[in-house]
Amino acid sequence: MKRRVLLLAVPILALVAGIALLLAAWYGPGPADRPLRVSIERGSSLTAAAGRLEAAGAIRDATLFRGLARLFGSDAPVKFGEYEIPARSSAARVLEIIQSGEALQYRVTVPEGMPSILVHERLIAVPELTGTIAVPREGSVLPDTYAFERGESRQAVLDRMQAAMTRTLADLWARRSAATVAKTPEEAIILASIVEKETAKPSERRLIAGVYSNRIRIGMKLDADPTVIYPVTKGKPLGRRIRRSELRADNGYNTYVRPGLPDGPIANPGRESIAAVLDPQPTDALFFVADGTGGHVFAATLAEHNRNVVKWRAIRRARGEL
Repeated sequence: MKRRVLLLAVPILALVAGIALLLAAWYGPGPADRPLRVSIERGSSLTAAAGRLEAAGAIRDATLFRGLARLFGSDAPVKFGEYEIPARSSAARVLEIIQSGEALQYRVTVPEGMPSILVHERLIAVPELTGTIAVPREGSVLPDTYAFERGESRQAVLDRMQAAMTRTLADLWARRSAATVAKTPEEAIILASIVEKETAKPSERRLIAGVYSNRIRIGMKLDADPTVIYPVTKGKPLGRRIRRSELRADNGYNTYVRPGLPDGPIANPGRESIAAVLDPQPTDALFFVADGTGGHVFAATLAEHNRNVVKWRAIRRARGEL
């Protein structure tokens, strides 16, 4: 009787031991002695993913991993993306990570006032993105920081940037003030792009929008330097003083030549600049000039403005700029 019990106990113990080994292989610490990054390609099967994980050192054996995954793991599909595998992650944890879809996030920032030619260059320079894109239409991108995953297409990221601008403009246009001179959302973007390029101080946006709104109402030329530069560089820094010939050029953008708005935006304006032109600050000012501190001084009359210009030139001479 005892021998029979012993004979029965041996295979049971062997089975228990085998199960214990499998559980240890599945739930025990993994081989990685440091965090690892592993990229799973779109459409990868569990077999393909296991091969990448083994090659990276995140699991010990791809075949064993697949078998244990089918035995103990979820049958959810593997999701593409780049994942960070913490050090000593168990095989069970590794499977959870690549099935979660919580891939590593990268970010790209479009600053307020960046022209589309530079948005294009910035996206092309991001090595984690794929594919090509055309230079986006000027004024169609909302400046912001956008998250993406390795292997995502540049077009997909650009589409999100443009969709964000469409939503933002629609929201702000619906709440526009009666004081705005913009007759259409497109005109709002054009004027906002000029405001964006004219000041680095957020506190001045509505006031500068007010000045330009006053000029448009009375048919006065905007005389905005950034509109002169745009046809020359497509928004990139000029790197020199504006030439007289450029100030006289009649190209559809030069606001020293014609009154009213230029033919199109000269940059991608941010939300606050769009909001500023749709609700400009009430003012009697028609002029402004730099004050030497990064801001501007405003004037209602040409005589007052000319005095401010003399002060600004004195500041520039003291700095050795003239």
